[in-house]
Amino acid sequence: MKTRKLCLLLVALVFFSLSTSAQKKKNIVFLFADDAGYFDFGFQGSKTFPTPNLDQLAKEGMVFKQAYTTAAVCGPSRAGLLTGRYQQRFGFEENNVPGYMSKSSKLLGDDMGLPLDEKTMADYLGKLGYQSIVLGKWHMGNADRYHPLKRGFTEFYGFRGGARSFYPLTQKQAADKPEDRLEIGYKKYQEPKKYLTYDLADAACDFIDRNKKKPFFMYVSFNAVHSPMQATQEDLKKIKGLTGKRKVLAAMTLALDKACGQILEKLKEEGLEDDTLIVFSNDNGGPDGTKTCNYPLSGCKSNNLEGGIRVPFVMKLPKVIQPGSSYEYPVSTLDLLPTFVNIAGGKADKIAQLDGVDLLPYITGKDTKRPHELLFWKKENRGIVRKGDWKLLRFPDRPAELYKITEDVSENNNLAYEHPEKVRELFKDLFAWEGELERPLFMLKRIYEVNAMKRMDDKRTPVLDVVE
Repeated sequence: MKTRKLCLLLVALVFFSLSTSAQKKKNIVFLFADDAGYFDFGFQGSKTFPTPNLDQLAKEGMVFKQAYTTAAVCGPSRAGLLTGRYQQRFGFEENNVPGYMSKSSKLLGDDMGLPLDEKTMADYLGKLGYQSIVLGKWHMGNADRYHPLKRGFTEFYGFRGGARSFYPLTQKQAADKPEDRLEIGYKKYQEPKKYLTYDLADAACDFIDRNKKKPFFMYVSFNAVHSPMQATQEDLKKIKGLTGKRKVLAAMTLALDKACGQILEKLKEEGLEDDTLIVFSNDNGGPDGTKTCNYPLSGCKSNNLEGGIRVPFVMKLPKVIQPGSSYEYPVSTLDLLPTFVNIAGGKADKIAQLDGVDLLPYITGKDTKRPHELLFWKKENRGIVRKGDWKLLRFPDRPAELYKITEDVSENNNLAYEHPEKVRELFKDLFAWEGELERPLFMLKRIYEVNAMKRMDDKRTPVLDVVE
């Protein structure tokens, strides 16, 4: 009898241990903005863009002071973060926007996309028992073979293209750009019942409600605050002291903040907050046409000055990451995949050819070294390398430039002529990396590269909005 009781007790303990272990598996929520300005959040310094929910997230987590995307435009930066690999390694060097691409490209139109032999973070997390969803912008290829449900995700509520209206499409709009239609799952289309940013938040909360008893991964890929410049009248009324595009942008940012707040509140309501890793970031620097503010950085979207590639970045994980803390060394969105895989109980170091690293040992102080000694960027003839505190920019139309970024974040003091030996060293580092890359599968028309260089010159000096 005693033996039987002992066996039952052991079985109960094993069951309790297994169930507790399952409960402790962390959920992962990645809140991702589109084309937001570096400065345009309260926790980044803005006084006129109200973002109370994201400000609170920053207080409860860690703010990264030198976080980078892998590209200064949407498509390539997303290809890098989803795979944990420099997108140039598999030919996704340029943006995948039909109508902008050179006819000499290997792939055009809907055929441009994330190569099928590349695995995404959802592929790895799925093998670890995670339910996963893409909400919002996909932009990894319009063709059916690139669909999120064929790239490891279990659910999709969004659109395949790179930008769309925040309001329901007209029949003509849907016919002209079918990739902009709001898609539920696979080829089921239904336009949003409300302003799209809020509609995505509702869908995110519904996903949490349906999956709260199992581990989940949410890639909340907002199209806010990408153009078109559209805001609700209610949100516009809440913006004070701004006019024109800045006011509309602030209202769109407020909607983004409220949507993030709704999702964060849902996690709290369901008792999931302590078991969820939350990351907030943005896909590239703010563009000039929508009046974003990247202060104190020079540059903007589409160029590789800091204003094009450095982004807001916040991470929260209760009982692991110190609330109200900051991290000073450079990190990359390449690091999201290995960080997510390891937090999910996987082994990112067993994945071949990753360029990202698991950030948790660094931000918890277990590893005091830099996560990256070298970071690279490339588009056409432009090449950029950051090594330690030095940054080299190689251009097609002028001599290379060299900056000590930690002392000159606005990139105003070119040190190339003072340190020719450092220029040579970084040129060799850049060339060695480029030798590992594939040729681009699709390329922009030359005129857009010319325009990008002109835009860099126009945005060379950081500008702080006068009302700030």
